Amino acid sequence: MTATPQISSDGTLGAPPAEPTRKSGMDRFIDSIEWIAALFVGIVALNTFVAVFMRKFFAVTIPDYYNVGQFMLGILIFWGIAATSYRGTHITVDLVWANVRPRYQRFIDIFATLVLLFVVTVQTYTLFDKVMTTRADHIVTMDLQIPIWPFFLVSWIGDVSAVLLIAIRTYRLIFHPEDIHDAKIKPVE
Repeated sequence: MTATPQISSDGTLGAPPAEPTRKSGMDRFIDSIEWIAALFVGIVALNTFVAVFMRKFFAVTIPDYYNVGQFMLGILIFWGIAATSYRGTHITVDLVWANVRPRYQRFIDIFATLVLLFVVTVQTYTLFDKVMTTRADHIVTMDLQIPIWPFFLVSWIGDVSAVLLIAIRTYRLIFHPEDIHDAKIKPVE
């Protein structure tokens, strides 16, 4: 069955409306990780805005805003790694990849994703050690004496999410490459 083109209000012929696709549970999980990363972007921006606003207009400094901002930025980085690792939309240099046939592009993608999976898994292990030692050492912020290990824990959960998403990407690259929704890059001509 083919969709019929739509005619707009000014009389031009447009593309037919796209048929809605049903997302799998895995795709919804991936989208939720991306939304969590976006939420942390908003929290970091709000923390910075409120701190600058209060200091500029009311000469008031929010206690521990700098420390909390640093920890939230760390959380944002790890959840950002999770969000960009699956989509493959992070900054890449694909000079070799762009100049080989699609079959070899797939091999390069699988190898690169396996390397990324290994590196992020080791990073996740070391970050978990940091969470545990920070908790055991009872390290707190300067002003409000807030324990900092929960910030590290949320960062670690973001890193675990990155490992899961990279593992999903690896599985899909090997067994279901049609499920990968990378941005298409035109080879160099």
